[in-house]
Amino acid sequence: MVEWAGKIAAALLLACAVAGGAVAADPGNWDKVVAEAKGQTVYFNAWGGSETINAYIGWAGEEMKARHGVSVVHVKLDDTAKAVATVVAEKSAGKDDGGSVDLIWINGENFAAMKRQGLLFGPDWATRLPNWRYVDHETKPTVLTDFTIPTEGLESPWGGAKLVFFYDSARTEANELPDSAEELLIWAKANPGRFSYPQPPDFIGSSFLKQVLIELIDDTGKLQKPVDEAMFAADTAPLFAYLDRLKPLLWRQGKAYPQNYPDMKQKLADGELDIIFAFNPAEASSAIANGELPETVRSFVFSGGTLGNTHFLAVPYNATAKAGALLFANFLLSPEAQLHKQDPKIWGDPTVLSLGKLPTADRSAFENLDLGVATLKPDELGPALEEPHPSWMTRIEAEWIRRYGAPN
Repeated sequence: MVEWAGKIAAALLLACAVAGGAVAADPGNWDKVVAEAKGQTVYFNAWGGSETINAYIGWAGEEMKARHGVSVVHVKLDDTAKAVATVVAEKSAGKDDGGSVDLIWINGENFAAMKRQGLLFGPDWATRLPNWRYVDHETKPTVLTDFTIPTEGLESPWGGAKLVFFYDSARTEANELPDSAEELLIWAKANPGRFSYPQPPDFIGSSFLKQVLIELIDDTGKLQKPVDEAMFAADTAPLFAYLDRLKPLLWRQGKAYPQNYPDMKQKLADGELDIIFAFNPAEASSAIANGELPETVRSFVFSGGTLGNTHFLAVPYNATAKAGALLFANFLLSPEAQLHKQDPKIWGDPTVLSLGKLPTADRSAFENLDLGVATLKPDELGPALEEPHPSWMTRIEAEWIRRYGAPN
């Protein structure tokens, strides 16, 4: 039965490739993938708003060139939806092979949209990568479910994420920090102009909206299902009532918003904001190590929990360099690349690997890694709140723009 299952999976993979007009790379024949990848150029579409992340991607690209003869071009995006739109346009034009996007840094509504429209390479390549054997899919269910959508091996986990707040202890006392969205509103009243969030649809800004929605909605179970349009106004009324009260208390009274997380980080460093947030528990330590934030910056979370998820890598159905994309995704999943990524002096992004599955030397390297002075310990991070179904992000972004949106 196992043998036949493998043959059926291989046949489906080939059929998917033929439908796309090209022979697919088969992760079940890894030696062939490595051979096919040599000489290819992988156009990696990924957010480009962080110098540290860009430098990490640059390092990974250099390693791929040196080890496998594969070139990696980082196509820097300010919105992942632009890469999705490119693939949609190519499909509409009948360009079912020779696509311009080989690999996408993705999760949430963008993954859901590509999966729904049949724009992803598959089936199930991610769990057949050689380095999948190290992935912690037992205790980290978000590596198998992306914003409630089963990944089904159509994207490979790259890193963990959890919403964490930062403050400068030289200006703000720890006992004054808020411990919930409601307490944040109270804090903002006492400290007007000292908090803000990026304007949606920026991912970090939209994540703040989801955090507040999760805390205030009458039944969080609703968020694990697609939006019920008949109930949307009632379900989100507490969120937008909260935002109405918060808006005049924001930086510049909500008449302008930080462009993105790096902009918020700079405003904390310059003393314009007192509380900011990011989706990386080690971000503050990484920024300190790179001279972007003062050494007095520290982290905190809400004791009731903050948003948590996993971010992934996906290959479009019409990618030109499928073999190179798979090889690159596998390298990024390796203990070496994951350790380098988790180092706060490099990026500080949490690993998706299980330390218990690693060889002794790799496990020791992770255990001995200094995560930085501003990084909370795992048992200090509090509960991880589940991401809502992707439809919620789309709808609350649209409603936010309708109510508050204006050019910065």
